[in-house]
Amino acid sequence: MLDIKFIREHADEIKDAATKKNLDPKLVDELLEVDGKRRELMASSEALRAEQKKTQDREAGAKLKQQFREQEEKLKPLEKQFNDLMVRVPNIISPDVPVGKDESENKEVFKWIPGATAADAAGSKAEPKKFDFKPKDHIELGKALDILDFEKGTKVGGFRGYYVKNDGVLLVMGIMMYAVNKMVEKGYAPMMPPTLVKEFALFGTGYFKGAEYDPEVDEIYQIATNDKEATGEKSSEKKFLVGTSEPSLLAYYSDEVLRADQLPIKNAGYSQCYRSEIGSYGKDVKGMYRVHEFMKVEQVILAEADIAKANALQEEMIGISGEMHQELGLPYRRLLICTGDLGAGKYKQYDTEAWLPGMNRWAETGSASNFLDWQARRLNVKYTDAAGERKFVYMLNNTALPSPRIFIAILENYQTADGKIAVPEVLQKYVGKKVIG
Repeated sequence: MLDIKFIREHADEIKDAATKKNLDPKLVDELLEVDGKRRELMASSEALRAEQKKTQDREAGAKLKQQFREQEEKLKPLEKQFNDLMVRVPNIISPDVPVGKDESENKEVFKWIPGATAADAAGSKAEPKKFDFKPKDHIELGKALDILDFEKGTKVGGFRGYYVKNDGVLLVMGIMMYAVNKMVEKGYAPMMPPTLVKEFALFGTGYFKGAEYDPEVDEIYQIATNDKEATGEKSSEKKFLVGTSEPSLLAYYSDEVLRADQLPIKNAGYSQCYRSEIGSYGKDVKGMYRVHEFMKVEQVILAEADIAKANALQEEMIGISGEMHQELGLPYRRLLICTGDLGAGKYKQYDTEAWLPGMNRWAETGSASNFLDWQARRLNVKYTDAAGERKFVYMLNNTALPSPRIFIAILENYQTADGKIAVPEVLQKYVGKKVIG
């Protein structure tokens, strides 16, 4: 959410952001109209309360008390309407974000191809990957090497189910261990956070489209079973499976007031991730490119309320992702996400995409987002600055490495003519071998 005072003072800027994000700008006008009525009622209620406290007449006091209660009842639906609109107001947009209608207008800002100069990689002179044979995709490779089983995965887990087997497990776990160690090396404290979380963690990080979970639009699994509290009573809390460790990592600090000297806080979470993919019906139905569960290492940062510093931290995060792609020897590019593809709460976002020669496509392997204080307001995470003033922190996140698409990229980029997979050098100490065959 944004501060209502900021919305009042920057209504035109926020309406412009809504339009560019393909959202309805009228919601800002509707919010301000409701806000005006709400403020009038609140002022009226406060005046009645003050008058009630001053009066010495019992009968007049009782009458004022009743009027106050009536005003409070009128205020309740307005408060609900106000809150429902507040959570839908989008964040402002960084000035350097390209204006575009959808993902087709995202801007490539960097490309790296092993062995190519920066100029050739940026142009069209260098191909992402050359083979002297026709490359296979990960589905064919995985089946031939007996490291993937989609048939049994579907039989047991349903649509988009899969088994990783044998040396495939060593490779996937090697990717994860490499990413965790890289995070520690870069100063990020590792965590294994809960993947089963309360509703507030997902709302607070913006994973619900509205104020509450909507199974028709939110790509999140809700747990049907109610567990029990420590008292033995049936829990009334709704529980959900996270699609990334970001909500768990950020909610860790909810309702806290930090010190300025603690910032920036840098954490890296390793977790299983679950996504219903209801918005991706019919897309990428074969293989493990788009699946319901996978593993991922995620980065988050809690920073001072300073846009320049937050931008620098975002560049740091995306730079680490790039470093890992290069150490893995994977051709990749970086996209600056345009306004029409930018989430409601996001100020600025980069995506990292690796080249998949078997599938003949670029594939998103990470996303780095700067939310400013949009998430912190929902989670109520503040800090006290050097002057003693309390401010909401800025929150940023980035995918360090996800298991499925990096796994696919390695299989397809490191395949040999005889159907084996050369293990990238940086992973060999984790995998325990140089070749999967």
